[in-house]
Amino acid sequence: CDKMMKKLNGNQIKMIAIIAMFMDHFATTFYPNYEKYGWLLLIHLIGRVAAPIMWFMVVEGYTHTHSLKKYLERLLIFSVIAHFAYNFCFGISFIPFKESFLNQTSIIWPLFLSVIGLWVEDQDWKDVKKIGCILILCLLAFPSDWSCFPVLCTNYIYKNQGNLKKQVLGMALYISMYVLVYCLCIDVVYGLLQFGIILVYPIMSLYDGTRGKSTFMKWFFYWFYVGHLILCGLIRVMM
Repeated sequence: CDKMMKKLNGNQIKMIAIIAMFMDHFATTFYPNYEKYGWLLLIHLIGRVAAPIMWFMVVEGYTHTHSLKKYLERLLIFSVIAHFAYNFCFGISFIPFKESFLNQTSIIWPLFLSVIGLWVEDQDWKDVKKIGCILILCLLAFPSDWSCFPVLCTNYIYKNQGNLKKQVLGMALYISMYVLVYCLCIDVVYGLLQFGIILVYPIMSLYDGTRGKSTFMKWFFYWFYVGHLILCGLIRVMM
């Protein structure tokens, strides 16, 4: 009966992430100043599921990849491409740290670091060495979108595979630190919205553990990510 309830494959879940992400970024393009319209907050709330879906899918990608080297190469290449698209979209300088230390590049960069973190977790090393490596990866990810939390959350998801409730609870606890900083430094309402990541629970509870028959999604996600950022950037410039 449980298997019958799981009706979403990996490709379908990625498509949900793509739609949520597009809605979120498109809304930000037109309303960049933390407006409190109910419908706008709802769009941003829905958009919160995109990042945790990426984290879950990165764990799945790492677990099932035939070539870790090629997987890392793909993420690294697109982290560079996405850097320019992301910064163009949101009007951020292409030169890191020119104007700020935070939010300097896209989420693809910390996803790349997250996969390295999963590899670290699998090594037969002492815990002190593993923790040290994860902290370095967190430091490298800190200036990017979602900061160091992709590294921390993917690591937690990986170590608790098969226990969705524990995975989502762990993510929520990590994100509470992000929420606190957001509320203190940016905006309280939008800070609390970050807890919307828990909406990933009903989505992932339907995941059947398969990738799906279509193989084009592997590349479509990356190119759509870059393309929709450029589109939003063009709209921002025209506005």
